[in-house]
Formats: sequence, structure tokens, C-alpha cells
Amino acid sequence: MTAVVVLASSLGKPNAVAIASFLGFVAITLVITMWAARRTRTSSQFFAAGGKISAVQNGFALAGDYMSAASFLGIAGLVSMSGFDGLIYSVGWLVGWPVITFLIAEPLRNLGKYTFADVVAYRLRQRPVRIAAAISTLTVVIFYLIAQMVGAGELIHLMFGLPYRGAILLVGGVMLLYVLFGGMIATTWVQIIKACLLLLGATLLAVLVLAQFGMNPLTLFSAARERYGDGVLAPGALVANPLEAISLGIALMFGTAGLPHILMRFYTVPDAQTARRSVAYATSLIGFFYLVTFILGFGASVLVGREAIGSVAKGGNMAAPLLAEVLGGTGFLGFISAVAFATILAVVAGLTLSGAAALAHDLWGHVVRRGNITETEQLRVARYATVGLAIVAIGLGVVFEGQNVAFMVGLAFSIAASANFPALLLSMTWRRFTTRAAVASMITGTVSTLTLILLSPTVWKDLLHHDEPILSLKNPGIITVPLSFLVAIVVSLLGREPDAETGFDDAQHRMHTGPPS
Repeated sequence: MTAVVVLASSLGKPNAVAIASFLGFVAITLVITMWAARRTRTSSQFFAAGGKISAVQNGFALAGDYMSAASFLGIAGLVSMSGFDGLIYSVGWLVGWPVITFLIAEPLRNLGKYTFADVVAYRLRQRPVRIAAAISTLTVVIFYLIAQMVGAGELIHLMFGLPYRGAILLVGGVMLLYVLFGGMIATTWVQIIKACLLLLGATLLAVLVLAQFGMNPLTLFSAARERYGDGVLAPGALVANPLEAISLGIALMFGTAGLPHILMRFYTVPDAQTARRSVAYATSLIGFFYLVTFILGFGASVLVGREAIGSVAKGGNMAAPLLAEVLGGTGFLGFISAVAFATILAVVAGLTLSGAAALAHDLWGHVVRRGNITETEQLRVARYATVGLAIVAIGLGVVFEGQNVAFMVGLAFSIAASANFPALLLSMTWRRFTTRAAVASMITGTVSTLTLILLSPTVWKDLLHHDEPILSLKNPGIITVPLSFLVAIVVSLLGREPDAETGFDDAQHRMHTGPPS
């Protein structure tokens, strides 16, 4: 099979199909937002859609929350440029879902209300735990938002020809409408529509790729091996150090189980059984999606060529759109571009909502107001927080223009794995776990991850241009996750908390039987 090299792509030029597809997506979702706004009258409806989302709907919404532009464009690009090794990210992300299924989903739904801090603080002292949880949540949200907003500006500039700052304002403005007026109901349906579009576009593109190779993936892989050598089908091109691979896997796996905007989705369903079923649907959809992106990556490397892909975007992020142009012309490129844009828009909405929940429910509702807050006041504060986070997101997107922020997604996962997951798991499973241990674990996880990422090759060498990094690991998960667990265990053993131990039995009963009706 000879390669078709794109020498003159229409990327970066206004594309009528892309613009029409995106405007159609926005128009439909804004109509949904208007419908949702009439049904969003309480904080429960704003943060958790009133707990009335079905398992299938929540499964698609979870998949939509998770299948970001980093997943679609990033993994396809990694596979196209490095071969088999690009799959390490999708495998790492995917294996986090069994952890959620068997350890997190049911207890979280039964113990909590809006945020994961509800679970950690259930039998501990509310104020210190919620402050620490809000700090880790907002840190994860902000770093994830930076990556999404900068990615949005760059991708939209490449795909639509819009100015970078115009793209940032567009994403921030539309996202604000979704969350501010429609809350979780609107955000859920935006995610469902986006997930369907993304799965449809990626599947159609994969079928077109396989059609070039007799619908046989093995023929595609053989073509890649003939062109790039045996190494394209072997590990080691992207992550050669086994310790680095383990560290990355830990961060991706446990980070998935600690992402605040993912955990928040388990409160949108009526009961724990529905939460568990929704994870099963989400895992199936996401697993299928990652298999499809694997095909797209190899298809792009053979049909487009690494040189052509690298000439458009250094990291290979435009591999999937370029492949769409080769196989379906500018019209199909426009559709795939619009889907990628919608993907960013939906993920930013979910992140903003989780940040607003941390500010309004955890900090304002339980720290400032000590739980003495009306539904009306909490809903009002949540909307103020949403506006504030939207302004912050737009501002950070502008400030980081032109910066390499790819590492920030990994950083967000590392903080979620190190700060959120240990405290969440121990609060549900260990009687001796104390308030001081929870706070110490969350702060240790956040600070140690930020520090070690700063000293890593990604920041210390690539961004700050020092000769040699202080820490050789690009991802510190293998250090920070065990450290957070160790700090939690040691601090718990240094002093008992009778009230927390007494509350453990009540928590266990509620985890298994659900809240009182």
C-alpha cells in the first residue's frame, strides 16, 4: 500500500462544513440548555441533575466526560508518530475504570451528595477535610482547564482559521452558558451528544481506513511495519524506561479514580446499582473508542505519513484530521474538526461544574456557612463560582498562549491519583483513618506532585531550559501515590480519633445499604 502524503492541507483555512457542523452542535445544545434551565431550580438539580439520570445516559455522559481532545487527537497522534507505544496512555486510562467499578462507584453514590469531599468528610471533621479537598480539586480542575483551553485555541486556529484569543473567548462563553443556566442537566446532555458524535466520527474514519486494507487490521499493521520497521509494533519508542512506564500507569489508573468531574457523575443517578451499571456502559464505550483510535493512529502513519503529520503539528495532534482529509476530503475534515471542537467544549463544561461544586458546596456551604445554607443561597453562590471559573479559564488560556502545556493533563492526573484517591479509599475502608491523616495526605499529594513535576525533564529541562533535570522521571506517580498513602497511615497511627472510628460503622452500613429513604 503506497502512502498518500498531504502536501497542501486545508487545515487552518475556514471550512464551511466545520463551521456549519459546529454551529449546529452549539445550536442544539443551547436549545437543550434552555430546556434544562427550566428544570434547574435547586442545588441538587444544578450539581447532580436531581439524581434522575439513567444508567445508559450516565454511561454515555461519563464516556463523553472522559473522551477529551487529548484522547481523540492525542492518542491517535502518539500512535501515528511512535507506533505501538502510543497505546500506553489509552491502556492506563482504561484500567482505571475497574478500580472505579469495584472500589468507588457504589460507596461514593451512597455516602455523598455532590462532591467526593462529601465521602471523605462523612465521618471526619468537616471543615479541615473540605478545605484540603477543595484545594486538591481546584488544583486538578485549573491544570486540566489550562490544557483544554490552550489546546482549544491552538486546535481551532489550525482547524477553523480563527484567531487564538477569539477561539478562547468562544469556548469560554459557550461553556458558561451551558453550566450557568443548565447546570448538570445541560452538561449531561452535551456530553451525551458529544460522545455519540465522537464515536460516530471516529468509527466512520476507522472503517474508511480499514477499507484501504481489505478490512483487515493485520494488513494495516504489516504496512506500517514495512514502512517504519519492526519497532513500530514493539514497545520502547515512547517510554523506554520500565520505571517510567509503571509510574505513568499508576498516575493514569488511580488518577481516573480521583478526577473530581468524573466522581461527580455518580451523584446524577438514582441509586448505587445504577451508578455501577453506568460505569460498565462507560467502560465499554471508552474501550471501543481507544481501539478505534489505535486504528486511526496506524492509518495516519501509513496513509498520511509521519513527515506530513509532523510538519503540521510537532506532537502529531493533527493526525486524525489529516487522515479524515485524505480519506473523505475537506467535508469530512470539517466534520471531524467540529467534533474535536465540541469535545473540548463539553470537557471544559464538566470541569467548570466540578470546580463550582467545590467552591459553593464544600468551601462556602460547609466551611464558611458551616452547613447552615439554604438551597437558594447555595445555587446563587454556585452560579457566581461558575462565572468566576469561566473568567479564570479564559484568562489562563490567554496567559499560556503559545506554551507547551501537554504535561498539564498528566499533572492533573498525578494530583488526582496522589491527593484524592488515597484519602477517598482510606476514608471508606479503614476504621483508624483520621481527619489529620486525610488533610495531611491530600496536601502531601498535591504539593509533592507539583514539586516533582517542576523538577522533572518536562518542566525543568524542556520548559525552563536547564541542562539536566533534577528528577529523571517525567511522571512522579510511583513516588507521590505511595507517599500519600504512607503519610495517611503514619499520621492515623500517631493519634486516634474516637468519633471517626465510631462513625465508621455507620458509614459501612450506609455504603452497603444506601441512604435512608
